[in-house]
Amino acid sequence: MSPNPFRRTKIIATLGPATESEEMLVKLILGGVDVVRLNMAHAKHDWTRMIIRRIRDAAKKADQEVAIMMDIKGPEIRTGDLETPLDLQPGEIFDFTVKPGADRENAVEVRSVDVNYQNLINDIHVGDTVLVDNGLIRLEVLEKHQAHFRCRVLTPGHLSSRRHINLPGVHVNLPSFTEKDRGDTLVGIEEGIDFVALSFVREAADITQLRGFLREHKSSARIIAKIEDQTAIANLDEIIRATDVLMVARGDLGIEVPMQELPVIQRRAVRTCLSIGRPVIIATHMLESMIGQPMPTRAEITDVANAAYEQADCVMLSGETTVGKYPLECIAALDLITRRIEEEIATDFPEPAVFIDERMKLLRSAVIMANELPHAVLLCFTRKGVTAAGLAAHRPAHAPVLAFSDSVNTQRHLKIVRSVEPYFLSPFGDPEKTIGRAIAILLKAGRIKKGDKLVIISDLFTPSNTRFDSIQLRTVE
Repeated sequence: MSPNPFRRTKIIATLGPATESEEMLVKLILGGVDVVRLNMAHAKHDWTRMIIRRIRDAAKKADQEVAIMMDIKGPEIRTGDLETPLDLQPGEIFDFTVKPGADRENAVEVRSVDVNYQNLINDIHVGDTVLVDNGLIRLEVLEKHQAHFRCRVLTPGHLSSRRHINLPGVHVNLPSFTEKDRGDTLVGIEEGIDFVALSFVREAADITQLRGFLREHKSSARIIAKIEDQTAIANLDEIIRATDVLMVARGDLGIEVPMQELPVIQRRAVRTCLSIGRPVIIATHMLESMIGQPMPTRAEITDVANAAYEQADCVMLSGETTVGKYPLECIAALDLITRRIEEEIATDFPEPAVFIDERMKLLRSAVIMANELPHAVLLCFTRKGVTAAGLAAHRPAHAPVLAFSDSVNTQRHLKIVRSVEPYFLSPFGDPEKTIGRAIAILLKAGRIKKGDKLVIISDLFTPSNTRFDSIQLRTVE
């Protein structure tokens, strides 16, 4: 066995023209991708159904299970269509029209663009900042009228059609779960997606609404809450507690908050997730330069390394694997960087997190034992993934969490959890026989060898059929 046979940090790759062929999907999965993300901002339902089935087929060919995340669009404010792009200059007066076709006051020589959200006029205030096209164009609101609001251009820019608008500090009264989101999610549910990523989450109630929708349609998909604006930061703790997984979506978030706050927010989000055992994803611009070149910048290497040092569960690629020229090289770079940092952490690891819950204290005992034994692995049996995720929440320093489940859904859900290697085993049956079958599978796969220590967390039953938790220590014979 290799001295470092597995990577703790999970890799999420977004699918696009560069990676949607079955051949490339197989290569991505074999290269180390744990979760495949579908960006539903512009995806059609026929394509979505086809690609989900293709991902499952590719996983079978690769003989590795992979999870599928559907990232739904959420509420979005965009500019309308323009016949020709506009070059905006500092000091220029410019209008945003919320009622297309309406007369504008003093419109002579004032250029304008339509906005797709009519009630924006009620949400925005004089003095607010409007950011267009990922923050490249900055404007200040000067006046509000019935059909438009007037701004002064602060930074120059080239404005083309359908550009995204950000409004830092403005509470926008758009629904978090739109009609488009409902239609997209229904397709995902029918095709058996594993995760739904909810965009622009502002409060815990947004997650509760989506959870109700998933239950109504009998879906076992887990919820990923994306934090992307200042409202989400204000409600961060309640969002983390309400969701299944958190994503620090640094694209829009980096536009919405002062730039110097972004690393502080990322660190706080990761620490809060670790404190309650919630998986966390670091996303956007991880290896942005590799869209067009085969090597990352030194700053990108450090950025990925910081996510691994913080012990985030996942790092995510977007444009790098959707339209980039080097998707496989991006996966290899993430794999190489995170493995190296994990080796470094293992030599000076922090104490496991302390949880109040009794069962989490039991799992902490197992992790401490595994940390102190050379060549130890944590072996657990889990139907819904709770035991495996609980072990991973304590961030074991050396031992992998080899998790056996009798549910394929659980196996896929665990693909997003740091340090967990999920396996399928069914049925469970007698505990001793089940442990024996699991050990046989791991020996055959070369995952364990003679002399290794197994810290086993499993159910045991008394003669009266009373269940209790147990921690066992065995040596592989």
